[in-house]
Amino acid sequence: MTSSDCGPEGARAAAAADVGAPGGRLEARRTGDGSLSLWSEDFGEAFHCGRGALAEAHAKFVAPAQLERFAPGSSLQVVDVCVGLGYNSAALLEAAADRGLAVRWWGLELDPRPLQLALADPGFRGLWRPGTVALLEQLRDQGAWHRPAAGAVAGGSRGRWWLGDARQQLAAVLAEARGQCDLVLHDAFSPGHCPQLWSMEFLAALAALLRPDGRLLTYCAAAAVRRSLQLAGLQLASIAAAGEDAADAEGQPPGAGPLWSHGTAASPQALPVLDGRGLPPARILRALGPLELEHLQTRAAEPYRDPSGSAPAAEILAERQRAQGTSTAGSTSAWRRRWGLAS
Repeated sequence: MTSSDCGPEGARAAAAADVGAPGGRLEARRTGDGSLSLWSEDFGEAFHCGRGALAEAHAKFVAPAQLERFAPGSSLQVVDVCVGLGYNSAALLEAAADRGLAVRWWGLELDPRPLQLALADPGFRGLWRPGTVALLEQLRDQGAWHRPAAGAVAGGSRGRWWLGDARQQLAAVLAEARGQCDLVLHDAFSPGHCPQLWSMEFLAALAALLRPDGRLLTYCAAAAVRRSLQLAGLQLASIAAAGEDAADAEGQPPGAGPLWSHGTAASPQALPVLDGRGLPPARILRALGPLELEHLQTRAAEPYRDPSGSAPAAEILAERQRAQGTSTAGSTSAWRRRWGLAS
């Protein structure tokens, strides 16, 4: 999904959407790398950054997953939150197959239409191997998919998705996968538009899925989200990009340049990070920098709260605004001024 609200403080209650039965218009758009994306009328937001839907899947989810950590023949346990058009999981499935990994997959999605529209697009289908398209078609038609065992991969790969409000559907995934997941891919619409899926409670439930060395990966670098992940007991790293202009990072505070990140990785254990003195020729993880750490001490880090697991977006946003009004945390505006960031 897009990350327009995932850097600076920017929740917009008027633009938020409730997670209910989908039905708003979905408008096809082409991104910078030529890949298909959609714009949602319900959420008033695009599904991907303008740079490229396919590029975003690889850069913000597949690469920081660092699949080289897993021995060929092993099984990768993955939860995809907000499957959308299927880019993240399709890219991960192909990368896993290249490394001889089986995949056990759980998906959460409100609206089946994005995947249907994607599979009706010849350009989207042409991005993937025939076997990957076949799995996506199984998911579309049957709500589940299976790839038989091949080579060193024992048992094959399989997955299914749950359609509906992810807050309620997550319980079924937790019943099967609590504490077992290697990867959680969190790609919901941004917090200002869909705070329900960025609440402290929902993120804590996602954290409970992770193995000790598991990783939650998201494009989002919002202070409220990062603080909630910390409160859930996870340690953080930034997703950094080599070979890209960091000043173009989606969702960063204007003017932040290379001080900001392209996303967030979180894990129960400390993540292997670079110390900032150099970047290898691939997207990697780096420690949060001083700007990002100070951001977590401001009122921008006030979490979204949804203790009932059923509150509408406007209520969550309004409650957070009230909490910010009484918070003793530092001023976000003062933080911006100290770092020379545009408002």
